[in-house]
Amino acid sequence: MRFRSRWAVLIVVVGLSAAVVPAAQAGTDTSVSSSSRLWSWGSNERGKLGDGTTMRRTTPGRVQLSGVVAVAAGGISGYAVRTDGTLMAWGQNAFGQLGDGTTRTSYTPVPVVGLTRVTAIAGGYLSAMALRSDGTVWAWGDNGTRQLGPGVTAGSSLPVQVRGVSHVTRIASGPYADYALRSDGTVWAWGYNALGQLGGGTTTDDRARPMPVLGLTNITAIAGGEAGGYAVRADGTVWAWGFGGYGGLGDGTGQNRSTPVQVTGLTNIKAVASFGNSAYALAADGSVWAWGLNDYGELGNGTEQKALRPVRVHLHGAVAISSGYHAAYALKDDGTVLAWGAGPNGELGNGTRTTKNPLPLPVSTLTGVTAIAGGLGSAFALTAP
Repeated sequence: MRFRSRWAVLIVVVGLSAAVVPAAQAGTDTSVSSSSRLWSWGSNERGKLGDGTTMRRTTPGRVQLSGVVAVAAGGISGYAVRTDGTLMAWGQNAFGQLGDGTTRTSYTPVPVVGLTRVTAIAGGYLSAMALRSDGTVWAWGDNGTRQLGPGVTAGSSLPVQVRGVSHVTRIASGPYADYALRSDGTVWAWGYNALGQLGGGTTTDDRARPMPVLGLTNITAIAGGEAGGYAVRADGTVWAWGFGGYGGLGDGTGQNRSTPVQVTGLTNIKAVASFGNSAYALAADGSVWAWGLNDYGELGNGTEQKALRPVRVHLHGAVAISSGYHAAYALKDDGTVLAWGAGPNGELGNGTRTTKNPLPLPVSTLTGVTAIAGGLGSAFALTAP
């Protein structure tokens, strides 16, 4: 089972109501400064590259936005955290996922209203979530699987606080479920749960109130996938739960799990990433490991065979990883970026629109890269001035 079909149905529904909450004014400066540079490439449906056009790009192009310290991709939207702690968004907005109080698509970055002191951003397919420096979590956009939290009955085009979770240090989004890592090392989840992706031991209905993922302690990093979650423990092991049909849980079985299971054979891991039905882990030695669906070569090992257990991606010297829907990205220690997997929209960033590439190739023209983010047919990168 894959979930793109459900998402495709959702994006044509434009009649959701928006809940209004009090908001302060946000800045509107989108001039370019020397403090950072934002680049985008791939599919540009509804302006999700943020460059003011709807033209597809097969190589990175500049987004006119200053002072960006973090970037994230949603389904057909993009998000950036600026040095002053404010948040900008662009792209499709039928569900209010730009957080600007409207449902108007924007081809260039606009301020997310009312959020300050933002330290992290996570994009879902039709919603988004931000972490503030006080450890609170805020969400906006579609609420079809209750991902905006308890007490919210409809979608919102303005950020609302996710109640019931605090002291959060990291956040992660799947398409229909969200995850938060607290300062005590526990992971909390809410949203869609039909396949156990909330990790609470059940497959009951969607859940608005955040609850702990069972059995996880001493967690240092998290990620959300197509229908499951991932966590790295302080001992360097990786744990997964939810949909396992294509091997996406990495435990060798291909079965669904409503409580976390250990991903087989991984040690000394410091980060995980997922967006579709494949997952990736970055080891302390700079190696990258992948498992799950591999129809487009998204495991990066030169094959197109799914893997129920982790296989090594053919690269070395990685310092960061990110996952698109059928593509993946690695930032190397020399400031360059490698990409592999599906590329029909130009999302591999190498000047081509190849259907698939099962081995990592350099993204054209990018040097001095400090951060990367993969999305649904598109990708973003930050470079030093």
